[in-house]
Amino acid sequence: MKKPLVSAFATSLLLIGAGAAPALAGSRGEAGPEAAGFAGTVALSNCSGSVIRMPDSQPADPALVMSNGHCLESGMPGPGDVIVDEPSGRTFDLLDASGKEVGTLKASKVAYGTMTDTDVSLYELTSTYEEIETDYGIKALELSAEHPAQGSAITVVSGYWKQTYSCAIDGFANELREADWTWKDSVRYTSACKTIGGTSGSPVVDDAGGKVVAVNNTLNEDGQECTLNNPCEVDKDGKVTIHPGIGYAQETYQIVPCVGAGSKIDLNASGCTLPKPN
Repeated sequence: MKKPLVSAFATSLLLIGAGAAPALAGSRGEAGPEAAGFAGTVALSNCSGSVIRMPDSQPADPALVMSNGHCLESGMPGPGDVIVDEPSGRTFDLLDASGKEVGTLKASKVAYGTMTDTDVSLYELTSTYEEIETDYGIKALELSAEHPAQGSAITVVSGYWKQTYSCAIDGFANELREADWTWKDSVRYTSACKTIGGTSGSPVVDDAGGKVVAVNNTLNEDGQECTLNNPCEVDKDGKVTIHPGIGYAQETYQIVPCVGAGSKIDLNASGCTLPKPN
């Protein structure tokens, strides 16, 4: 999990959530565009993302783009901060299956964003799902309503780099702590997914079902314990462990109950457990 792009360049760091030097693209264990399609993924200015829909989303609903909370243009939310319905004019480069940029989508607002318990941002777009499909022939990626399963084969699809990373779900971290932030029930990758700078916000797709089960957000880079860019795991007994070089993602099934008719975020809806504003 990293700072925005401009900060990354200023400090010469290779950051998971920020852009990295182009020479690093495709340098660490990615499967390449052939392995998984890019249709529905997007490139942000500093991160990756995807156009996502709920199982019961309707064609006329405003489309949503999902990325990380730490990728927000306003900067990384502090612990406990929750952003709801904040105006935004951010743009996203939409990709087709081959990774070609086919159009530009525009946000009307940040519908939801936080780095508390999870690390996610949801942008409501000025376009509907139907308009995107009509204009570009691109369908949104569907969020799974089910908790992901250990051992499942997954693909992390980065619209920023137009690269994919294939591995499996190694397990789940009860708590994942990084600097001041704590995330709950995070997905831990097997070692094959060596994600690099710019991959933050990438959808994590279950290979068997083709649905999004998580959003990529961090990796332990230096083997440090619980520091920025070096997340640690804390079990239910408080035991701390680290997995150097291993990446993580935040589950997305819990988003589904929180999105109602017209793509509106309803944090009071039955089954919605996303953090609320204080």
